[in-house]
Amino acid sequence: MKTISRSRPVPTWPVVSCAALTAALAPASAFAVGLPTMEDPSRGTGSGIIQTLQNYGYDIVTLIALLVIASMFIGVCYHAYTRYSEIHTGRATWGQFGLTVSVGAVLLVIGIWLLTKATGIL
Repeated sequence: MKTISRSRPVPTWPVVSCAALTAALAPASAFAVGLPTMEDPSRGTGSGIIQTLQNYGYDIVTLIALLVIASMFIGVCYHAYTRYSEIHTGRATWGQFGLTVSVGAVLLVIGIWLLTKATGIL
């Protein structure tokens, strides 16, 4: 049987040069066909690039605050659900469940208030 030697590397320069030539000759607008335009930040575009970037940063911080509150809500719901399941196994009472839900609701209200104040500082 004849063995095939695979020690010779395959030249990649024709592929790379062809791809670079295609990218250079194609108009940039051809790549953006059908894409929506970028929306301005919630505080407006601003008077310069720095202020516009700061306004986008404000939107990013607001989104992160929303994610923090959503994770807090999921945590409170999970804890209340586990407390509810403990009621049916006899390890907890309805009073403990009510206390869990009320403390969780208060923590959510405090968290929303604090994050609203924090984003207002920006």
